[in-house]
Amino acid sequence: MKRLFKLILNVIPRPLLIRMSYIVRPVLAFFLKGNTFTDPIDGKSFRTFLPYGYGNQRNNVLSPSTLSLERHRLLWLYLKNETDFFKPAPVSGASKKVLHFAPEQAFYKRFKRLGHLDYVTTDLNSPLADVKADICDLPFEDNSFDFILCNHVLEHIPDDTKAMKELYRVMKADGMGIFQIPQDLKRVVTFEDNSITDKKERAKIFGQYDHVRVYGRDYFDKLRSIGFQVEEVDYTSHFSDEAITKYCLAKGEIIPVVYKH
Repeated sequence: MKRLFKLILNVIPRPLLIRMSYIVRPVLAFFLKGNTFTDPIDGKSFRTFLPYGYGNQRNNVLSPSTLSLERHRLLWLYLKNETDFFKPAPVSGASKKVLHFAPEQAFYKRFKRLGHLDYVTTDLNSPLADVKADICDLPFEDNSFDFILCNHVLEHIPDDTKAMKELYRVMKADGMGIFQIPQDLKRVVTFEDNSITDKKERAKIFGQYDHVRVYGRDYFDKLRSIGFQVEEVDYTSHFSDEAITKYCLAKGEIIPVVYKH
């Protein structure tokens, strides 16, 4: 199964994968039902999760029902437990304006149904995006959004400094964002090497063939240099080892929570 999933990820374009998943997902969820692992996003339990990875495959990480990965489930738990993202505004009729880059299937319909959100999605290629736009040249006015989700996007962007400046520009004063990235916390400095052009080699080194860097711990300081206030949240430390296993989380993963003041 691992080889099959790896082949599918590396051969089929992502927009087509998204469309195909709507057919395959309910079948997988039915056949893998059990009580060993639970997806906190929809509360459904399974005897196993699925493998995932463009280069090195990780076992037991892809939820059969929501297609969430470790980072999605961790983000869901953080938003639910630690923020007012899911809570209607105290002032009747007020809505939180949210910008979501490359919207994940695990979240898209659930966020769309939240009546207290003015929810805007954007991406260059995703069929789920409302607005087709380049993150380095966004078609939004300054100080437009209360909350920005930009998760596992910046590692694809050659000029991530320009992208970060755009994120800062369109976020409202006192706004908040979560900018997750694949990160090697053992690295002090972010690694890039554009001389590596072979897709298999790039997947091996960068995690995916279309990643342009491996972020190190300096990622947080780069966000700070743009003007963001950054909290490095190790949210898995709030859970027992049993809960981390049950939800299939990546222990020690850091959630970069940013603010604009």
